[in-house]
Amino acid sequence: MQIVIAAIGKLKKNSPEYELIQSYLQKTKWSIILREAEEKKQLSIPQLKEAESDLLRHLLPDDTKKVVLDETGETLSSREFASRLKKWEDQGVPAVSFLIGGAFGHADSLKKEADLKLSFGRMTLPHMLMRVVLAEQIYRARTIIDNHPYHKD
Repeated sequence: MQIVIAAIGKLKKNSPEYELIQSYLQKTKWSIILREAEEKKQLSIPQLKEAESDLLRHLLPDDTKKVVLDETGETLSSREFASRLKKWEDQGVPAVSFLIGGAFGHADSLKKEADLKLSFGRMTLPHMLMRVVLAEQIYRARTIIDNHPYHKD
């Protein structure tokens, strides 16, 4: 199963966030791809959300499960998150894509397309830092599935 992290905004290759993300992605057995896009036009907030959501859609592989990160989404424990990924893997899902929006979040149209709306809590996190948290949780999920001792209950 391939995993795509599709995000608005671009990480600098020499940033601390980039280094942390790469460390988790390299340790994970899944094939994980980080794809990024930016909207450069000055738009109203609703227009920007739609434009960014369209950019994210274009970053996704065909036949992917869409997991939209949103503060109003479902809150899962690490074990529940691992279980959801394992279920999709066992079902032969070819790809799971995690969508990280920009400063104003996702358009409602994209939220409606989601196979899962996922919340990491009600607090707002910078989208660059959210990539790190997500990468760590994907790694943690894989270790849970593999019965590796990284995760402690």
